[in-house]
Amino acid sequence: MASLVTFPQAAAGNCVAGSSEETILNGKRQPTIIDVARLSGVSKTTVARVLSGVGAVHSETRRRVEEAVRQSGYERNHLAFGLRTGRSRMLGLVIPDISNPFWADLARGAQDQAEAEKKSLLIFSSDWDAERERRHLQALRQARVDGLILNPATDDSGLLRQAETPVVVIGSSGERFPEFSSVRSDVAQGVRLALDYLIAAGHRRIGLINGRDRRVARTRFVTEAQEHWRSHGFDPAALSMDEGDYTADSGRAAMRRLLEREGPRPTAIFAANDMMAVGAILEARAAGLSCPRDISVMGMDGVEAGGFIDPGLTTVDKPRYDMGVQAMRLLRAGIDGEGGIARVVLPCRVVERASVAPPRPLRSVRKRSA
Repeated sequence: MASLVTFPQAAAGNCVAGSSEETILNGKRQPTIIDVARLSGVSKTTVARVLSGVGAVHSETRRRVEEAVRQSGYERNHLAFGLRTGRSRMLGLVIPDISNPFWADLARGAQDQAEAEKKSLLIFSSDWDAERERRHLQALRQARVDGLILNPATDDSGLLRQAETPVVVIGSSGERFPEFSSVRSDVAQGVRLALDYLIAAGHRRIGLINGRDRRVARTRFVTEAQEHWRSHGFDPAALSMDEGDYTADSGRAAMRRLLEREGPRPTAIFAANDMMAVGAILEARAAGLSCPRDISVMGMDGVEAGGFIDPGLTTVDKPRYDMGVQAMRLLRAGIDGEGGIARVVLPCRVVERASVAPPRPLRSVRKRSA
């Protein structure tokens, strides 16, 4: 148990029962930095040095101040601190969908790194809505954050410059904003890994479930899939395609459309993210097909939820947690004025579970009732 601070009479202003210090310790009013100075018997300037971590302070003095902060319940006014020092020690993160485990894992990496650097992270979800994102950026600017990380829903680089703070772009969107540092996974490499895995398993009729049509990641996903398919000597036209919005429901809908098309159905599905792949498995089951006996499914992201579905989802793992960590490190460098614009591309890997098997002879799909 931490020892109680002993309050010097001279510095504490002859503290007596019912005094300001007792009122603070009883929680009757919000403590200030002046109260912390009185409780610890040091000057307000010394308290400020301890709280900011700037300047030399004797270890015993630091202990007294920290104990006074703990006892009083003092909380720094980050806005006032930022106005005085130009640094709020607060950072902003705007992600497109906090309900998607991929972005939640990335946010965890960013948060852990911020915590290690003794900074606070404000997290917002844009829901892929450019107007909502604009409001979030305005709120973060008003909060005087020291830096910002985001996967932009907007195409307006001017909006990011208006943040008037260092910015790091995460995901493939970084290519749309070359004036900012960025961190992304190697989507092209991941696509090649997935197709090589499916081809090695014997699949030659593969259906692709893509993401949104205007995003860089979707273009790279489709282009790399077609080029890599061609490099194996196969006709890219054999790759049937549909798209969703990265949710399980959209994966179900895309799978339904692929199964209802004329001609031989695919023996395997490769989805641009794990949530759509999970939806594809559920829809195949609803159509009377077994995964992977009748149709194989492979995802991309590597989120933990893929291991809980039956069968476990074979996937291309993107280093989402490391993306958050690396983005935070790039942001710190930008805040400290170190280096220039940086591009970090992290490799992917295959996580093998049970949703992919060699193709078997075609079996008819059960027709849905009207």
